This record gives sequence, structure tokens and C-alpha cells, in this order.
Amino acid sequence: MDNKKATLELGTRPVGRLLVQYAVPAIIAMTASSLYNIIDRAFIGQQVGPDAIAGLGVTFPFMNLSAAFGAAVGVGSSTTISVKLGQRDYSTAQNLLGNTVTLNLIIGVAFAVISFIFLDPILRFFGASDQTLPYAREFMEIILAGNVITHMYFGMNAVLRAASKPRHAMYATIFTVAMNILLDVVFIWWWRWGIRGAAFATIISQTLAMIWQLWLFSDKKELLHLKRGIYRLKSNLVKNIISIGISPFLMNACACLIVIFMNNQFVHYGGDMAVGAYSIANSIAMMFVMFVMGVNQGMQPIAGYNYGAQQNDRLMRVLKLAIIAATCIMLTGWLIAMFFPYYCARLFTTDPTLINLSVDGIRINMMLFPVIGFQMVITNFFQCIGKVKISIFLSLSRQLLFLLPLLLIFPMFFGLNGVWASLPTSDGIAAIVAFCMMYWFMKKLRKNPPQPSQSLTPDPSPKGEGSD
Repeated sequence: MDNKKATLELGTRPVGRLLVQYAVPAIIAMTASSLYNIIDRAFIGQQVGPDAIAGLGVTFPFMNLSAAFGAAVGVGSSTTISVKLGQRDYSTAQNLLGNTVTLNLIIGVAFAVISFIFLDPILRFFGASDQTLPYAREFMEIILAGNVITHMYFGMNAVLRAASKPRHAMYATIFTVAMNILLDVVFIWWWRWGIRGAAFATIISQTLAMIWQLWLFSDKKELLHLKRGIYRLKSNLVKNIISIGISPFLMNACACLIVIFMNNQFVHYGGDMAVGAYSIANSIAMMFVMFVMGVNQGMQPIAGYNYGAQQNDRLMRVLKLAIIAATCIMLTGWLIAMFFPYYCARLFTTDPTLINLSVDGIRINMMLFPVIGFQMVITNFFQCIGKVKISIFLSLSRQLLFLLPLLLIFPMFFGLNGVWASLPTSDGIAAIVAFCMMYWFMKKLRKNPPQPSQSLTPDPSPKGEGSD
């Protein structure tokens, strides 16, 4: 099946089959990525020690901030490309690919340089102590050196999914994870490089995957491919990318702010061990969050294409199926957190104090997981259909309007447990707000009934399509 036919099928094939086709590879890729994060931290915790786990926890805000810039480009460009493909504006989609490469290069280099200059003060601000600062610095020096590669790798993977190549995006992720784990064994276990070994493993594996991605996009037979004339930044395209990408950017940037706040609160009320416990609990929680992100990634090209093609019945069908899948995933995570938290914590450390803190943290953190999947899908849905203001509001409300005040108030009355309890409380409030926003949207949609699906046939002269 050629690439153009695969793209057109986003508007014709049964929605359930399409979601499986696009979401399963993304979920598999996210599963592999989650397992890597767990194995990576397990290697560090078992081979280096609990202080290293806490040091790694201090780097979470850095990783979130880097991910925020990556998401602004990757999600923004892939969503815009999906819409343009739905409109059969292939020339614009091609230029969006080139602008994605250029933006990733500029932002990746700029972020790394600025972070290097102020590395120690930033890590201190993020919650590093005298004991954890050396570990955090060792890790981030390597990660920042390869930051532009990380941005390019994630950006190209997002475009692969938009270009009807979800399996190739999955292969890139699985390869990265497998290579990461192999290099962890060599660098951390055999060569005793410690936390630096984990950072080297991450960058080397992403470099190899990125080379393969660029090779795929160099094939001129593909509908979207790298060629001359598409790399110069165009203000209208950059504006479209940023307008869509601002929602995930703000969500990740706020996550950075929140983790900084949480690390400092954990240090204040529980010390470095509490930061380590949060690192462990967050690793377990993120595994299931990333599964739902896989569902969202599978939904994105389908929703974007059908929104561009004005096939609203198919748009709502994919939303419903994504919500069901996400809820089932988060319910599974909740069951594991409630009944098997000790075994989860034991994967990372043998320290009894750290295990006990992690067990309590895992249970409290994931207490309301069954409703989080719904909130995540709704937020991503509004982003996919271009309702940027709503998506931004839903992204920021959980973290800034709900979680941040709770992080200030709850610990004053409940101490360390109050820091933990602020997480599920904000999740519950955010889910209620997402439900209200979706109810309003559906009520508005009923006044303009969805158009019946129409079979799309290839346009003999697609809009904007040009020759190489």
C-alpha cells in the first residue's frame, strides 16, 4: 500500500480498526519506553544507590522542560500535517516537515547552551541537595550534550505517525529502548560508569534511531520526504505549529514547575529519601500515563484528518473508543498500585526506608487513576481539533489552578502525606472540569449535527501538490 493511499484511508476505513492500527504500535512503543524508564532507574537504584535515585528525581523538571519544547514542535507539526493531509494540501504538509527539522535544530541547541551555562543553580532550584547534586549534574551534562538529538528523534517520530507510518514510529522507539537497556548493562553494570552510563545509553540509542528516521524521510518515493527548499522557516507554518503545540508545551512546562515545587516540598517535609520515593512512584505512574499517551497518539492522526475532512461522525467515534481504552488502562494501573505497591518499589531499591516511603506514595499518587484517562483523552481531543484555548485551559487547570495551591495548603496540615495527597485531589477536580467541558462541547455539537461519512477517492490533482 503506498503512502498516499494509507493517508486517504484515514477518512474511509472503519474507525475502530484505524484506532487499533495507529494506537497499538504507539502503545507498544510507549510500553517499551516505560519499561526502559523503569529498568534504567532500577539499574541506578540497585547499582549506584538511593542517593542516585533521588538525584535522578531532581532531573525530572529538566526533562519535562526539554520535553515541553519538543512537544511544542513535535505535536504541533504532526497535528498540522494530519489536518493538511486531510485537506489534501500535500505541498504545505511537505514544507511543514522541513520546518519541523529546522525548529528542532534551533530549539535543541539553544536549550542545551542556556542550560549548560546555569546548570548548577538550576539544579539547586529544582531541589538538589549537597548529596544529590553531583548525581544530577553528571546525568544532565550528558543529556544536554545530546539534547538536539533528543528533540529531533521525538519530532521525527511524531511526523512518522502523522505520515501514516505508525509502525515505523513504533520500530524506532522499540529499537531505542532495546539499545538503551543493552547499553545500560554495559555502561552501568559491567563498566561501572554509574549515572553517567545511563545518560550515555540514552543519547547513543536515540542517535542511532534518529539516523534511521532521517533515512526513511530521505526516500523521494514517500508522500512526505526531505528535499531542498522546505527547511527555510515560514512564518505562517511556524505560527500554525506553535499555535497547536502551545498546549502540550504549557502542559509540560507546568509539569516542570510542579515537579520543582514537589521536590522542594518533599525535601522540606521528608528529606532526600522522600524525593527518591517520588521518583519511584512517578516512574510507576508514568508507565500507565504513557500507555494512554499511546492511545492519544493513535487518535491524533485519525481525529486530525477527519476534522480536516469535516467528517464529524468519525471524529466522535474515535473519541469514544479512545476514552474507553484509556479508562481500561488506568483502571489496570490502579489495581496494581492498590494491591502490589511493595513489589513495584522493590524493583528499584533494597533500602527499607525508601521502600516504605515508596509504597505509601504509589498508593496515594494513583488513588484516582480510573478517571485520569478520561481527562487526558479529552484534553488531547480538543488539541487535535484545533480548540487550542480549551486544550490549554484543561492542561493548565490541573497543575496551576488545582495542584499548585494544594501543594501549598495540604502539607501545612498533613505534612509529607499532604504533599502526596495533593496529586489525586487535583486529578479528581481536573476530571470533573474535563467532563463539564466535554458536556458543553457535545451540547453545542448537537445543534450542528455531524455530517455523514463520505467515501474519499484520490484527487487526480491534489491541492498544492507539486513535483520534486
